[in-house]
Amino acid sequence: MKKDQTFSKEHLLYLRGVRNKTVFVNVIRVAVLLLFLTIWEISAQLQWVNPFITSSPSRIVKTIAGLYQDGTLFYHVGTTLWETLAGFFIAVAVGYAVALLLWWSEAFRRISEPYLVVLNALPKIALGPLIIIWCGTGSKAIVFMTVLIGLIVAILNMLNGFMATDENKIRLLKSMGATKWQILTKLVMPSSLPNFISMLKINVGMAWIGSIMGEYIVSKAGIGYLIVYGGQVFKLDLVMSAVFILCVLAALMYSVVALLEKLAIKNDRS
Repeated sequence: MKKDQTFSKEHLLYLRGVRNKTVFVNVIRVAVLLLFLTIWEISAQLQWVNPFITSSPSRIVKTIAGLYQDGTLFYHVGTTLWETLAGFFIAVAVGYAVALLLWWSEAFRRISEPYLVVLNALPKIALGPLIIIWCGTGSKAIVFMTVLIGLIVAILNMLNGFMATDENKIRLLKSMGATKWQILTKLVMPSSLPNFISMLKINVGMAWIGSIMGEYIVSKAGIGYLIVYGGQVFKLDLVMSAVFILCVLAALMYSVVALLEKLAIKNDRS
């Protein structure tokens, strides 16, 4: 059966309208970005703003090309990327496991709650000197900082998702003789999938914050190192280039999570 025979005319018109709206939104997004870059470049070229302070798109491209030519671009990007991904996956895995334990044991949850609140409110940068003493001045300290930034967020988000499970459904399963493990695996974990995706999205930003913050404190390579070094020697083109690279990497990582969300929704509906 052909596609146009599967759906009604009204439904096809609706789908076309949705596609047109999506295309329109994407075109406007690109147009706004290009307009911003154009105004920025013209302002720098005409000296409406001081290009030494604000840099410009052309100077950023030239700086990134210079980093590529001297062979340091992928070295710094790779260093920050693996530190970020390592901290991200560790924080997500450990946070999910701890949230499961907190859901499983009410006593453990009530004991841990005030400590989680305090740790969540604690500025992690204050632990910087201790992290250096504990982990040294290498990548371990940066990964540890990244885990600290994202761990509590992962725990609290997933715990909220587990606790938001419909109590009526839990009672129904209990009345049918389901064990706590069956309730967890058949109901609580599947129903918390939206919270899991939301937690991943939040932790993307947290992971980059943690890795860059760690590189601010102690690093010999990475995007955070380029930002600190560029600021110290007043190479603001280098600083802006590093920030641009950081934005691109964070956007790509977020896009991967968004793609996983679409796949999860598609599988859930099928």
